[in-house]
Amino acid sequence: MAWNSFATPLIGKGVRWASRLLRHGGSAFPGKVVETIDPTFLARTLGRLPLGVVLVSGTNGKTTTTRMVASMLSDLGLKVFTNPTGSNFTRGVVSALLQQVTLTGRLDADIAVLELDEAYAVHFVKQVRPRYALLLNVMRDQLDRFGEIDNTARLLGHVAEATDGVVVLNREDPRIAALADLAPKGTAVRYFGLSDGLKALFPSDDDMATTVSVEGAGDGAAPRAAAAGRTAAADHEALELPADVTFTAFGDHRATFRLDGAEHTTDVKLEGVYNLYNAAAALAVVRAVVADAPRARTAAAPAGGEAFRGRLGRFAASDTPALIRAVSRVTPAFGRGEVIDAAGSPVELLLVKNPMGFRLSLASFPPEGADTMIVINDEYADGRDMSWLWDVDFTSLRATGVRQVSGVRAWDMALRLGYDQVPVDATDTDIESALNVFVHANPGTPKHIYCTYTAMLRVRAALGRIAHVADAGVGR
Repeated sequence: MAWNSFATPLIGKGVRWASRLLRHGGSAFPGKVVETIDPTFLARTLGRLPLGVVLVSGTNGKTTTTRMVASMLSDLGLKVFTNPTGSNFTRGVVSALLQQVTLTGRLDADIAVLELDEAYAVHFVKQVRPRYALLLNVMRDQLDRFGEIDNTARLLGHVAEATDGVVVLNREDPRIAALADLAPKGTAVRYFGLSDGLKALFPSDDDMATTVSVEGAGDGAAPRAAAAGRTAAADHEALELPADVTFTAFGDHRATFRLDGAEHTTDVKLEGVYNLYNAAAALAVVRAVVADAPRARTAAAPAGGEAFRGRLGRFAASDTPALIRAVSRVTPAFGRGEVIDAAGSPVELLLVKNPMGFRLSLASFPPEGADTMIVINDEYADGRDMSWLWDVDFTSLRATGVRQVSGVRAWDMALRLGYDQVPVDATDTDIESALNVFVHANPGTPKHIYCTYTAMLRVRAALGRIAHVADAGVGR
């Protein structure tokens, strides 16, 4: 323990207050300071939690799935600490802790649910061994940072190796499913998956070729892919793995999941079919925590343990209908299907950062009857290599066109659309100027804005000057 550890919360809170006052350093800056002066703060603080840490990582869906898991556990009665803004480096987690700990360093929580960037998850597990790990998928993303996807899988393998309770894996992603072999002896392995009728909508990165179209309406509607997806060998391997939770069907804001051989259908507030698959992942890890609860209840320390045991007793008794109800109450994470009313129109923010994410967003939000804007930046948090845009099929936008293209790489995006014969009304690298024109045109018409991460932050900030935008803790 660092000699000055007793002062860490006070110092960290002071740095956080000063950085917010001066608008300097960003939301993770206090964490960077604390990591320097007290390297054991993270492990020491999280190590006191009776139910430990749930670590969520993977290429797509981390922020939304982390929000789902945290929301569901809270809904079931636990006190949950999480990093809600998507600041998914270790210093971002430390910064989030500084907002919650007391001046004595105590965190009033039963469990932590943390989103970690694939690379920084490796650094995190060197300090804190998660009790539960949820590993979602491996796709081409930020090639300048991670290299090809086999390297990303190796990074996530370190998380599987460090988890000492339960590892929950995506049955349909062969690279993720293979990480079961790395789980330590005594660590349980569970899977989430898709019904046969939905598998074509979520091809692996190796099989991705063309745009997905979602056809049909009402519960049980099955998607079709324009090209065949998975290989027979991969299908055979996946079918041999038992899924703890299976996503089986969807409709208009409805989803069906199979748990313990029974189908459960619920209304959902989430947007996009990919978020319903994330909900299956969240259900699987929450079920793992529920199953583990009796052990934690028995091991609870006497000091302050009675209140925890009481919460855990109610939590451990949670039945499947309670879990499904918890799914129905989850709302979208900021910028991930978030809808903001601006200038008389509903404006939907859709984060895109790799071919699969863009592909599924285009499939989930038909362009007919809406105006479309695409905002592409290439800052560090977005990934500097934008070549992945050429692996996205934009022909679904051909009939309606794109009203506005903006961001640092606006002209590159406009060129890419041109090759798919998608009309573009305007191109402007100034995000605020372009957004202002886009939002105020055609009042009442729904608007879709596809944007990379830093572009989404800029768009949100600009929208905040013309409409009410909920504070997500990421500044203006």
